[in-house]
Amino acid sequence: MNTFRYIIALLPFVPSFLLLIQIIILEEDCSKYIGWIYHPSSDKGKIEGESTVLINESPTPHVGSQLLIYMVVATLGYLATDNLIPKIKVYTLRKGICGKDMGKQGTSTADKCIPEALGIVPGAIFLICLILCLVGYASLFPSKLLDCNSALLSICFMIFLGFTDDVLDWPWRYKLFLPSIASLPLLCCYNGSTSVIVPIQLRSYLMQDGELTLFGALLCYFVTVDENSDGSILNLGVWYLLYMGLLAVFCTNAINIYAGINGLEAGQAYIIGCAVILHNLIEIKAGGLSQDNHVFSAMIMLSFVGVTLALLKHNFYPASVFVGDTFCYFAGMAFAVVGILGHFSKTLLLFFIPQILNFLWSTPQLFKFVPCPRHRLPKFNATSGLMEPSTFTCKSNEYLWLKSKRNQEKTEVVNMTLINFTLQVFGPLNEKSLCIVLLLGQALCCAFGLFFRYHIAQFFFDE
Repeated sequence: MNTFRYIIALLPFVPSFLLLIQIIILEEDCSKYIGWIYHPSSDKGKIEGESTVLINESPTPHVGSQLLIYMVVATLGYLATDNLIPKIKVYTLRKGICGKDMGKQGTSTADKCIPEALGIVPGAIFLICLILCLVGYASLFPSKLLDCNSALLSICFMIFLGFTDDVLDWPWRYKLFLPSIASLPLLCCYNGSTSVIVPIQLRSYLMQDGELTLFGALLCYFVTVDENSDGSILNLGVWYLLYMGLLAVFCTNAINIYAGINGLEAGQAYIIGCAVILHNLIEIKAGGLSQDNHVFSAMIMLSFVGVTLALLKHNFYPASVFVGDTFCYFAGMAFAVVGILGHFSKTLLLFFIPQILNFLWSTPQLFKFVPCPRHRLPKFNATSGLMEPSTFTCKSNEYLWLKSKRNQEKTEVVNMTLINFTLQVFGPLNEKSLCIVLLLGQALCCAFGLFFRYHIAQFFFDE
């Protein structure tokens, strides 16, 4: 049974793995791998008169050799995380960093203390893996050293914030403010374009017959419409940096509020990570000017997927550890880092469709337009052993727009989360089945995101 679970867990990574093998084996000279391991600082030279003479004959590593090393480091990260979690959870229990599983109330395991904040283990191992990868990466791409350091700083800050939140239980206002501070190193070293391509269908609203329209002229007070491109390019300037800062805040909190059942936080992060790697490998295989950015992203995501898969093994139903806010913030910032520094932030949002839907549906409660209980987790029915939508109480004449036409007089309304909505659609489910349904939905949304990026987007943007 465990072997079958491992096979199912690896399925999201299979497309990336096959493409990775193709890049490594079919497009690379395997004899170069050993040369790079023993001579990582290749292509160094010295100046003699007017010419440059190479003093190291070992070849510069191709993309495949780099990815192979990153894959090996990610595998070691998985093994280290899988081995350390059972050991570290003893210390968290000893210090009282634990909690009760609210999804098992009324059962014999309801009062069992589950170690919490175990996201600190994959977070720490990830930082070690990333530092090891950066030793070779920074020597090959010294111009990327600033990006590497800013990525480490931002992710490390969020791991620290998440762990202190698990221990001290920060108010929500800090959870929204501090990720903005953590994203500043990324924004300060961002040297990419701040322009966006306007969809073909909207360009006529900006320019017609080589002249700005009234709307285009008004828009120029805030952004810059590129008249030389006939309105196809919009330079957002500082607004683009603001968008990326908000992206970091969204990513770190989106996973945190789309959570509450065993395996969901680690599972969704693992699937999104696999989708990001697949997108990176497709772009790497295609070549182009952005290849280095996608190699950088793949380096980060391979280690991330490795440690997250190990965490998922211990967090999946029935969970022996809780990931805590430590992992949610760490995962969110890791995605924000690759989206911003990898220059594919808009594509990244295509993989966050469930999180976006959950946020939009939760907005009335998050901003207190609708009563918001502290916990909006689905409730466990000890009699049937199934999870049911949780509710909040109200008067019979309140929030009629949230009630069905047949239940207008009810004094209970279902909490506005995607998890509860799923239970309304599919009916009561046990916790394991509910998690599988939600993760399957995540996988389908990521597949749609990739399909949209490579097949549907061509109808809106120029080739």
